[in-house]
Amino acid sequence: MTWLFVAIGLATGAAGLVIGVPAWQTWRARAARERNAERYLAWRGRGDRTGDAGAQRMTSDERRRIGLAAGLLAVAIACLVIGLST
Repeated sequence: MTWLFVAIGLATGAAGLVIGVPAWQTWRARAARERNAERYLAWRGRGDRTGDAGAQRMTSDERRRIGLAAGLLAVAIACLVIGLST
């Protein structure tokens, strides 16, 4: 029975990483592109004067995927704790 919890923990952990890492990378890449564009516009003298132009929010798809990955990783941690403690 212990091996079952460990296997489930490893599988859900891997699934969480497969789902969450690409969403995190696309969000950070988009934020970096926006910061670079704002920096360029400021260098050209056409920058946004509000000061929060570089703050990027997650899209609903990214938020959903990262939330799903966090839930899967929580299940993976619980399964690994149960499996390795018995």
